[in-house]
Amino acid sequence: MNPAYSLVKGGDFLLSDTRPESVFTPEDRTEEHKMIADTARQFIAREIYPCRKEIEKGDFQLVSNKMKLAGELGLLSHSIPEQYGGLGLDKISKGIVGEALGNAGGYSVAHSNHTCIATLPITYFGNTSQKEKYLPKLASGEFIGAYCLTEPEAGSDALAAATTAHLNDQGTHYILNGTKIYITNASFADTFIVYAKVNRKSFTAFIVEKGFKGISIGPEEDKMGIKGSSTCSVILEDCEVPKENLLGEAGKGHLIALNVLNLGRFNLGFATLGAAKHSLKLALEHTTERKQFGRSIADFNASKQKIAHMGAHIYAAESLLYRTAGYIEGALGGFENSTDYDSIAKAMNEHALESAICKVTGSETLDFVVDESLQLHGGAGFIKEYAIEQAYRDSRINRIFEETNEINRLLIPGNFYKKAAKQEFETEALMEKAFHSLRQGINNKEENDLEKLSQAVRLFKDLYLAASGIAYKVYGSAIQTEQETLMNLADLAIAVYESESALLRTIKAINTSDRYARIKTDLAFIFIEKKAGEVQQISSGLLSCLLNGEERVQSLRNTALLLSEFKFKDTIEKQRSAADHFIEFKQYNL
Repeated sequence: MNPAYSLVKGGDFLLSDTRPESVFTPEDRTEEHKMIADTARQFIAREIYPCRKEIEKGDFQLVSNKMKLAGELGLLSHSIPEQYGGLGLDKISKGIVGEALGNAGGYSVAHSNHTCIATLPITYFGNTSQKEKYLPKLASGEFIGAYCLTEPEAGSDALAAATTAHLNDQGTHYILNGTKIYITNASFADTFIVYAKVNRKSFTAFIVEKGFKGISIGPEEDKMGIKGSSTCSVILEDCEVPKENLLGEAGKGHLIALNVLNLGRFNLGFATLGAAKHSLKLALEHTTERKQFGRSIADFNASKQKIAHMGAHIYAAESLLYRTAGYIEGALGGFENSTDYDSIAKAMNEHALESAICKVTGSETLDFVVDESLQLHGGAGFIKEYAIEQAYRDSRINRIFEETNEINRLLIPGNFYKKAAKQEFETEALMEKAFHSLRQGINNKEENDLEKLSQAVRLFKDLYLAASGIAYKVYGSAIQTEQETLMNLADLAIAVYESESALLRTIKAINTSDRYARIKTDLAFIFIEKKAGEVQQISSGLLSCLLNGEERVQSLRNTALLLSEFKFKDTIEKQRSAADHFIEFKQYNL
């Protein structure tokens, strides 16, 4: 692992330029990474696809059996230390497995939930006895896990939980009372990570087993999608939990709940990436086989434009996800055996901003791709016989999972402003530099194509920093209540991270004579040109609301002029070239 990854701080990409060699890309995967990806893909092809209909009908015993088989293959144990029966692999491997399993609908949800938010709390915050007792069983699939945070009156505001816990008179058990809702894997789970307030005030995590007295499972929810994933309420009525099953420290459950969700968002990004690639593959297979007017649908240029945009969005999402994987491994690698819970929580939180972007970008890329794929299927896309119909329904939940995309968008600038308040960077100097750059404009004499894209990324950063500074001057500390402004700032930050990640990967590809360097270059141009249009709309809306008078007029005019530089003459040719590449292979193949 490149030691430079551990030196990267959360949000650094907004503040300074990044060197291509300092980011992890899919091309940097090791042979071990490729082997576990192959194992996961073969498992899905051999064990899950042939059972799709049964799983879709809610055969949760079959899902449970398949997860146990996955455990035998090591697909449940990648993030568990070797001494507790796991493989002890890095966080990049975690993402890779999530991506490889991401195209299997409800099964993917059950599997990912188990390996991430249902197991990692014990991995990172459990004591030695808890790890020895539970991790080997969770690694093998003997135990399946669930994560219980959401309540009827506590969704995004998780710390408002009403579930209570108090120590019994004998001092041997905590007595838990409350209801958790929308719990994945609930019907067949063996362990539940449950959050409750000790004595109604100290938010605390517990490990609850299905055999404990006082726990019961509600009926299955009848969901729109991911029907192969069990979703039930978990009801705790004087549930007796041994005091040694308190996880971490009493009153510090928030360190577990909120920080483990960062890894959940990161993992969800990879799962949606796998699903997006699969949806593109379905579109390519259908459009190359289906003919209209004597030609395959894929031969029409309007189809090629859709295919190219789908591929470009996947390319950008893939680039930022693997970049983030390198950062998270740099921050968190080596903490599996630590008992310094505060340091573990800090490491998990370091890249909270990037993790939120992973979740938003991954889920929205999937929604875009699966929608376009269904459109390219025409009427067939609306028929259950075709796999895209299920993929379309299954995709929708991802913008709600791991807190809604709206909540995650609020976290992005919120995290940035917190770092500014802590003086982790020179706020005034950076924002003044951004204003100066915007006033200076762009060097129109630049002839290097990649430098043109670099100029676009720098402009996106300057617009983010300038708008952030103006917003804070206008609203002060009340900025936290200006949610419309915050979500627009989040979209600018996301545009920076997506575009820069795609660009850095492309530069690395060119520098290493990658055989697909030309296609990657085309995809970077397609994506960043499209993103420049979105950035113009977002930044113009922000500046229009934040500024007044002549300053408002000049800023809007200048922003439009600057961003108009990133409309390229040969865009249509690049789109057709990129589409032809994917059509040739009938899949996303880079």
